[in-house]
Amino acid sequence: MKELLKVEHLTKTFTSGLIGGFEIRAVDDVNFEIKPGEIVSLVGESGSGKTTIGKLILHLLTPTSGRILFEGKDIMKLSKKEIKKNYYRKVQAVFQDPFASFNPLHEVDRAFDLVFNSFFPDVSKGERNDMINQALVQVGLNPSEVRGKYPHQLSGGQLQRVLIARSLLLKPKLLIADEAVSMLDASTRIDILNLLGDFRDKYGTAVLFITHDLALGYYISDYTIIMYRGTIVEMGDTEKVFHNPLHPYTQMLLESVPDLNVKWEFKGIEPEKEEGAVYSIQGCRYAPRCPRAKDVCFKVRPKLRELEENHWVACHLYGGE
Repeated sequence: MKELLKVEHLTKTFTSGLIGGFEIRAVDDVNFEIKPGEIVSLVGESGSGKTTIGKLILHLLTPTSGRILFEGKDIMKLSKKEIKKNYYRKVQAVFQDPFASFNPLHEVDRAFDLVFNSFFPDVSKGERNDMINQALVQVGLNPSEVRGKYPHQLSGGQLQRVLIARSLLLKPKLLIADEAVSMLDASTRIDILNLLGDFRDKYGTAVLFITHDLALGYYISDYTIIMYRGTIVEMGDTEKVFHNPLHPYTQMLLESVPDLNVKWEFKGIEPEKEEGAVYSIQGCRYAPRCPRAKDVCFKVRPKLRELEENHWVACHLYGGE
């Protein structure tokens, strides 16, 4: 199946400080694909670069180098008009803080008005109301309890559903969900995840699910990408990554998932190197924290190798560069 989105050698560099600052490669030579109708989880701790990748795909940031191909076209070569009228009709996003996605001075209905004004300007007012109500019902909301309300009058879960309903109107080919459930309570999280799955099943929409929570990634995704400090350390079919983790970082993340049958004790957190030093390491960026690191890990950056079908790892423990 031909990929919907293809990221090739994607790199984004930021400079820390005004004078004499150091460069941070928040995204460093990243490559992956998303197929139509596929749910891909991009997993990593804070500072891993996963949100930066989401913003690059959404054309909110400009890559330092590399390409982002959507339906075979380099999005950086699209005109502003093409981005606004065509690309954003096919690529939508739901962000972490639903309250930040709404203007507190306007009713939530305004989010729908902006969609119609930009993409369906010729639709009559009656048709608009019918389409909005239908979308709200599809995401489990009662239109009479939501429409005409201000953001502060609704819960975070309700607002997130409104945002998904807004995307439903466009029926996008790719939905980027950036920590879309991290601010919601546990029961609401599952409802939203199931909603994203239903969205995929009904419309064939692919989802890039950005999260720091391994359990959520495992629950929803077909394919998983593990990131650390701007680099991909492991990726593959979700079942293979979770049931046969190869990279020491992936293994550490899975071991850190709390077990209800074990009494946990805080053992302290080992401090990392200075931030700039971590990003400037020539070899594996996880090497300073890795209990199995070898000399070569600090000197040579490992390349992703496919150790089993659809399961890749970048680690010197498995030979090669």
